[in-house]
Amino acid sequence: MTAVPIDGKTLALRVREEISEDVAAYGDPVCLATILVGDDPASHVYVGSKHKASHEAGIDSRDHRLPADAPQSEVLDLIAALNADDGVDGILVQLPLPGHMDEPTVLRAVDPAKDVDGFHPLNAGLLYLDQPALTPATPSGVMVMLDEYGVELHGKEAVVIGRSEIVGKPMAMMLLARHATVTICHSRTQDLAQHTRRADVLVAAVGRRALVTPDMVKPGATVIDVAMVRTDEGLFGDVDPGVWEVAGLMTPVPGGVGPMTIAMLLRNTLTAAQRRRTAVATSGS
Repeated sequence: MTAVPIDGKTLALRVREEISEDVAAYGDPVCLATILVGDDPASHVYVGSKHKASHEAGIDSRDHRLPADAPQSEVLDLIAALNADDGVDGILVQLPLPGHMDEPTVLRAVDPAKDVDGFHPLNAGLLYLDQPALTPATPSGVMVMLDEYGVELHGKEAVVIGRSEIVGKPMAMMLLARHATVTICHSRTQDLAQHTRRADVLVAAVGRRALVTPDMVKPGATVIDVAMVRTDEGLFGDVDPGVWEVAGLMTPVPGGVGPMTIAMLLRNTLTAAQRRRTAVATSGS
């Protein structure tokens, strides 16, 4: 048996076309502002791809770049200015930040209504309460992929490897909201394989090449590989290639989850614009 690939690239293109149509139908300008601090090559590539995708969807973008030695206060002042700018609908702070900055402090400075990454405690809390507003793009994209391929979640066993605020924790909350029985595993989990072998849906989001081996996967399971590990040999995920012979559905790396992340970021930007305009109209009535 060879797993059916979950084609995130093709699905993301379709989602982006739908977003482009929705932006055009919306009528008002939609704008995403990004903040990049430092010279991390991968971050520059990610930000560039986000701006390119924004323009293709009809979303305006503003690109703010600061040197690696910029003081945290300068970043906070920039965020405050963007928060106050009615022409900006979404704000994205590209991670990682330089070591002298406190990431939670910077991320929490973003207006929750413009927090298109979904990292602000208010948006995280709303997700926890099953009242999602703006949710992290990567797990949101995973949910769209599962729906597209008809993966049943109600009453199924789901295992998430990784407990980050960016992927692992919100992913678990989204699966739980769809009535899956969810287990979160992490670096302190004893006998990881005993948990993963129960999973009907397995999501790996650690960043450790070939962490998940074929003997750790239930035959026919849906396997979502979120990780992208860069090596001299190329890009790899958390899941060993041998798992293709065991799983029923599986995301490739690259071409799986990554393209969906950008698509959902664009969706969040439009959602943020729509929610803000609705709030303004309501408060003015």
